[in-house]
Amino acid sequence: MGKNRLARETSTYLKGAANQPVDWHPWGEEAFGRAKELDRPILLDIGATWCHWCHVIDRESYEDPELAQVINENFVAIKVDRDERPDIDVRYQHAVGAFTGSGGWPLTGFLTPDGKMFYGGTYFPPKDAFGRPSFRRVLLAMAEAYRTNKADTVREAESLHRALAEGRATLVEEGVVNDAMLKESLDTLRGQFDPVNGGISGQQKFPHAGTMEWVMARYHRTREPGLATIFTRTLGSMARGGVYDQVGGGFHRYATDPRWIVPHFEKMLYDNAGLLANYVHAWQLTNDPLFRETAEGILRWTEEVLSDRTHGGYYASQDADVGLDDDGDYFTWTLDEFKDAVTADEARVLALLYEVGDRGEMRHNPKKNVLFIDQEPEAITKALALPVQRTLELIVSGKAKLKAARDKRPSPAVDTTIFASWNGMMISSVLEAAMAFGREDLRGFALKSLGRIVTELWSKQDGMWHALADGTRKVRGLLEDHVYMMDALLSAYTATADAAFLRSAEDVMAFTLKHFWDKAGGFVDIAPELHEGVGLPLREVRRRPMEDSPYAGPNAIAALALQRLHALTGNDDYRLHHDELMIAFAGEASRYGPVFAGTYHLAAELWIHPPAEVVILGPRDDPTTLALRAAATETFAPGKTVLVVDRDDAYVPALVEPMRATREAKAGPIAFVCQGNVCSPPIADPDRVRALLAGGSPKAA
Repeated sequence: MGKNRLARETSTYLKGAANQPVDWHPWGEEAFGRAKELDRPILLDIGATWCHWCHVIDRESYEDPELAQVINENFVAIKVDRDERPDIDVRYQHAVGAFTGSGGWPLTGFLTPDGKMFYGGTYFPPKDAFGRPSFRRVLLAMAEAYRTNKADTVREAESLHRALAEGRATLVEEGVVNDAMLKESLDTLRGQFDPVNGGISGQQKFPHAGTMEWVMARYHRTREPGLATIFTRTLGSMARGGVYDQVGGGFHRYATDPRWIVPHFEKMLYDNAGLLANYVHAWQLTNDPLFRETAEGILRWTEEVLSDRTHGGYYASQDADVGLDDDGDYFTWTLDEFKDAVTADEARVLALLYEVGDRGEMRHNPKKNVLFIDQEPEAITKALALPVQRTLELIVSGKAKLKAARDKRPSPAVDTTIFASWNGMMISSVLEAAMAFGREDLRGFALKSLGRIVTELWSKQDGMWHALADGTRKVRGLLEDHVYMMDALLSAYTATADAAFLRSAEDVMAFTLKHFWDKAGGFVDIAPELHEGVGLPLREVRRRPMEDSPYAGPNAIAALALQRLHALTGNDDYRLHHDELMIAFAGEASRYGPVFAGTYHLAAELWIHPPAEVVILGPRDDPTTLALRAAATETFAPGKTVLVVDRDDAYVPALVEPMRATREAKAGPIAFVCQGNVCSPPIADPDRVRALLAGGSPKAA
């Protein structure tokens, strides 16, 4: 057999299976039509190019001609890229969860010809192992069940499908959003917090960027010391751990141990976008240089590995491995590899810094060391009796040599697909970094990327497309692309004061309200009238996603956008939708808790305690206006808006309108810092703006 149908696909994951002997179909009408015509069950594989166990099952099973024959004779096989089709993935993950209690990738599903699941799991080994039956046994059993007991099999699939469809459609849990609810969530978070290593206690450690944003927002308002401990210990431990790439920058997806040391080595754009915002904000709150260095490491890696420098845009991910027998070998070091890369003096210092020895942390090759910060430079200076400056110099020069040596290795593949939603996240975070660090280069590339996405993936008729792969637009009608790009457009307005970005954000919000708003409150994740190529049974499973899984919940991001749009335009329709959305998810947010609904908790914090609104009256290009705007944009104040009102601008907030005619306003550019129904007196001093945003109160002005 030559190449299969996947050779014509643009997805990196699907193209990677083009030479497999399985007669794969991409998701679509042809596959479902063939299953109905042959009256065969469907074998569904959902995975991703960065997924280690997806590569394992490919090699062990889908590349085995004998097993491929079993599949081809008994099933219609469909392969789906979960990054390209999050809408398909999330629905079948819920179905697999009903069978196994958990999900993940690869997702292996057995479906009726109309797409309803009657059995599912994740990775199945080639032989009976890990308490799991061999894949061959599972395949034969599922084929037999469908052939000999079809009526019961179809009935079970119908029953599960109905439960999933009804379960999500009617899920409006009673709940109240108030300070008591947030305090209860905070008590829950304290109980789950790992006081030694930071993060959530457990055998594995995942980043929870939305939870950290909520904790930092609450700390900004209350200055509770316990909150500072939660975010500084978590972000500090992650930055020192092996989950952060100490040589190349950027974060791996998660850690397989409680100390953040041994990671799953793939690096995702969305994780690094959320964590970049975390580290920028943590630096603004604490001035700890570790947080700024880590943010700049994420930026350097993104620029070098995940950026289309020519056209703009951020790529999707970097794989964990180079070969199939590899497990992070590109990122790890034997003692000999380490010593070969640096001088003897550098090796002495760096071996203590990163705890490099004959025995490392990797199971598949115990000689391989994951680099993590074991000792601080001060301790190394003392141990080696070196001057402090010399130790620091050797660390800098040694790290540069390790990077140069690693750059010569075959590097893990990069998925160059441009996803609108993930680009929206990264553009927003890079603009945050650009404003905080005063870096025009970051701002320029983020705006270039935003321009590309809007030009190539957005139209007022079709909305936002999800993916750009090999020059081809793929998949439209997904909520996440609209809300994250709206967030990016609002961030661009803050960074530039260019009203064109605000108008574009309003265009996207108008489209999103028209096509995605749900009468129960909040937004559904797909717009059926726009959506292409999703099977009919999936459309019946209505979802209103607010949970952070694995990145910020789209409804929570939409809430934050509605609040900012209301502050910047005065359009009451935004406020009414914002209120309705927050109330609609109150009960569900309490059930998910602060870890899996962190971004909703941030939105709730800012709904109950309205964020700062900075209004600057004066010509946009006046030096004083620019200085006041710079002070406002570079200071951390969660959820803040910065509105510049030039002479011809129509909208001025009602609280500020009377002040337009004052002597101060006529004399030159001035700023007002407002919160709720209170505004400061007019301010001409940028430092006063900084002080109020950093933690003062407008009443105190």
